[in-house]
Parts: sequence; structure tokens; C-alpha cells
Amino acid sequence: VQLVESGGGSVQHGGSLVLACVGSGDDQRMYCMGWVREAPGKAREGIATIDSDGRARYSESVKGRFSVSRDAVKNILHLQMNSLRIEDTAMYYCAATPFVCPTSVRGVASDFGYWGQGTQVTVS
Repeated sequence: VQLVESGGGSVQHGGSLVLACVGSGDDQRMYCMGWVREAPGKAREGIATIDSDGRARYSESVKGRFSVSRDAVKNILHLQMNSLRIEDTAMYYCAATPFVCPTSVRGVASDFGYWGQGTQVTVS
């Protein structure tokens, strides 16, 4: 399984960005997909997951501002990020696991076996 992110960049506080993740190498329709971010000096933080049935979960830090969606046919995952804050600055990773998403989002990083290379988001 290969995951490739795109869409990162620099944005002002309060702005929006959309990240995309294209998956290949396997049929990922039944996979749990998600986004994990890592800020300098901080541990990786799970922020959003989405199951094969479309059920989405969010960490408290992004709930109400970020929205995750997937196109299961095309193996594309999106993260719509609104009302961005300086503390959202981080490297954002797309990740996947062939199992169902765990109920806890924040610590989900250890559950993912497949990772993209990451895309940087900088909010100023």
C-alpha cells in the first residue's frame, strides 16, 4: 500500500486548506483511513479517522473545524481544514490500516501500518 499526500502549504490564521491522499497498491475500500499530525517537539497526534462505512471521528483539537471524507472507488482521502490556528502548524500524514478504526482518535497513530510521506501545513 502506498499513500501520497498533497495540498499542504502556508496559510494565514483563520484560513482554509484541503489535503488529499491518494492510495494505491491494494483495494483500500475496507480500510480505516486517517490523518495524523506531528508538530515540532510534540508526539504524533491522531486528528481524524474514517471507516469504510464513512463514519468519521475527530480529536477534540480539530472537531468542528476539520472534516474528513473519502472516495472509496478512487482510493482518495481528503481533509478539509477550516478556521486554521497557529497551533495547527505541523507535518500532516495520511495513514491506513486494514482493520476497523479504533474508537480513540488521538492515540490512533500506533494502529496504522501504512503511512504517506507527509505534507507540511504552516499557519501564521
